[in-house]
Amino acid sequence: MNLELKSSRRTFLKSAALAGGGLVIGFVVPVAKRLALAQDAAPGVATAAFAPNAFLRIGADDSITVLLAHSEMGQGIWTTLPMLLAEELDVALAKVRVEHGPASPAYFSPVFGMQGTGGSTTTWSEFDRYRQAGAAARTLLVQAAAARWNVPVGEIRTEDGVVIAGDRRLRYGELADDAGKRAAPDPATLTLRDPKDWKIIGKPTRRLDTPEKITGRAKFGMDMQFEGLLTALVARAPVFGGKVASFDDTAAKAVPGVRHVVQVPSGVAVVADHFWAAKLGRDALKVEWDAGAHAGLDSAALRSEFSKLAASEGPVAAKAGDVAAALGQAAKTVEAEYAVPYLAHAAMEPLNCTVKIEAGECDIWCGTQFPTLDQGAAARILGIAPEQVRIHTPFLGGGFGRRATPSSDVVSEAVEVAKAAGAPVKTVWTREDDTRGGYYRSAFVERIKVGLGEDGYPVAWHQVMVGQSIMSGTFMEAMMVKNGIDETSTEGVANSPYVLDTPAHRVDLHSPVTGIPVLWWRSVGHSVNGFVMEGFIDELAHAAGQDPLEYRRHLLQKHPRQLAALNLAAEKFGWGTPPAQGRGHGIAVHESFGSFVAQIAEVSVEDGAIRVHRVVCAIDCGLAVNPEGVAAQMESGIVFGLGAALHSTLTLKDGGVQESNYHDYRVLRLDEMPKVEVHIVPSTERMGGVGEPGTPPIAPAVANAVFALTGQRLRELPLRLADAPVAAAAS
Repeated sequence: MNLELKSSRRTFLKSAALAGGGLVIGFVVPVAKRLALAQDAAPGVATAAFAPNAFLRIGADDSITVLLAHSEMGQGIWTTLPMLLAEELDVALAKVRVEHGPASPAYFSPVFGMQGTGGSTTTWSEFDRYRQAGAAARTLLVQAAAARWNVPVGEIRTEDGVVIAGDRRLRYGELADDAGKRAAPDPATLTLRDPKDWKIIGKPTRRLDTPEKITGRAKFGMDMQFEGLLTALVARAPVFGGKVASFDDTAAKAVPGVRHVVQVPSGVAVVADHFWAAKLGRDALKVEWDAGAHAGLDSAALRSEFSKLAASEGPVAAKAGDVAAALGQAAKTVEAEYAVPYLAHAAMEPLNCTVKIEAGECDIWCGTQFPTLDQGAAARILGIAPEQVRIHTPFLGGGFGRRATPSSDVVSEAVEVAKAAGAPVKTVWTREDDTRGGYYRSAFVERIKVGLGEDGYPVAWHQVMVGQSIMSGTFMEAMMVKNGIDETSTEGVANSPYVLDTPAHRVDLHSPVTGIPVLWWRSVGHSVNGFVMEGFIDELAHAAGQDPLEYRRHLLQKHPRQLAALNLAAEKFGWGTPPAQGRGHGIAVHESFGSFVAQIAEVSVEDGAIRVHRVVCAIDCGLAVNPEGVAAQMESGIVFGLGAALHSTLTLKDGGVQESNYHDYRVLRLDEMPKVEVHIVPSTERMGGVGEPGTPPIAPAVANAVFALTGQRLRELPLRLADAPVAAAAS
């Protein structure tokens, strides 16, 4: 797919009158304006490098609508992005309405080079652009008022949606039509508000979408209904890579309400008047499958294979010094093998996509993280131009990466079904369908051997990582896979301060190809490597006879942001205070997505099960645009990570996933929720993300607390207590 932004040759900023009167601000940005530029911009000054990339509409009726260039999937950007714009537009946030923008080059992200949501990038990547959007609109409104009143612009001010000069006042809506006819201001002339004058940014703010979600008015993809819409379920191969050999639809067609049974590339679709008819029809369908090459996939065999690979050298992700020599001279060596399983995303809203094909055009309603890719995939299937495919994005009932597939699997299948059925169809995946037929976080096995000096600190570090590449075979492979190294596999290890500050170090990566479809999962490689690194650092602290906090403080003394998060968490938790009887404390700190998160967990063991009672979390994410949103995302990341730490795992047998729903693919339950306290490090450093960084530290913090309590070192997820303690291998 050509990801060049065709609209980059357009005018930087355009304004035009709305039909019926009003102001529309449209924003475009060249793809070349990338991540580094966005993060390095001074927070109070606008520059031409940061072109707004969204739409603002101000109607003659005083309506103010912000269109999002990204998808709201629970991470809070429905509130955060409007906060940025409202700050510079000078309106109360309560007056702003919010909509998802359609799939369009006008909304391309400077990070992805297309329209997309992921990587905890939304708020910081849009920080300047959405503020510039508000500033540009305010400038046009002030200019329109100055012309109408025949007074200098310098004599005009604004206040909460009103333009004021002396005793004269005009609402924004009254000026919107005039402002929409004016030439756009030069972005270089826009001066953004000084942070000391902010009224909205940096203030704890309640979410704008909460009332809709509490009352049930919020619309998700699954809620889509209209006259003539049918529902489909697809019978897919029980084995990865399997194909339809033959099928008998006689019994399926006999189910009342079933309209069509059609074969599509992914399987056989049963199309019916409603979900239950489609479900019963699919149950009655008889399909013979060609299992293909992966019918023998088995979790235990894969675990063994990965472990064997971890004992051998592979492509090198990071290297310095002579590791073998340094290990030979070390005062003590510590070795361990860590492992994590394949995981599903298990979002609350099951996957679904509604497609209507009519008159050579296509409308798609789908909670998607990648509208551009989905638009292109639909266009290719239908043989039409992408502009003839309209993507309508409702709220996403959770994403965690599953709704951001390079293959556009959900949308592609739904388009194929609607095309074959010749009718509008909502294709629904049951929870079982998603658990057994979706994309997964890869399993990993990592073997580490570290040599310690006489002072107990690392002098040699060798780590071999084994896990599937999520980038290989996608359009991002050329950018993200270099010399056999998928950067998303090694993130949090190859760039870890623990590794890089060790004089002699080497990190190897094996990326086996198994036939299991893998994808990013909340916090991507950090979800694995946070657990591995922080668990092993605790082992090193124990081997050195040092307090885990003090040991980390020494290793991170040249890394002030990690230290700031670590120290704040320790202070708020009261680290060093002896735990109550039957309780253990564990600590972890990890950087991901530009943010630095430390967590301390208090645990107990009840009837052989690990119970987490309290988690104290500290984060340095740079400027916290909405501190309440940051806290909510830390809590969310902790819940998500705790489910994986204590319960979640996928079991493969005879080529297929055995788990099916929340009863056997466990996530955290309400009665397991610990008390969570979130503290934000006051910071003027560059902004990072918050949607994912709360997840990596929680598993190691809990595992380390279990060790402090029981003496058992747990190196595999989900965490399971053994009958006898397992000590680190030291020599």
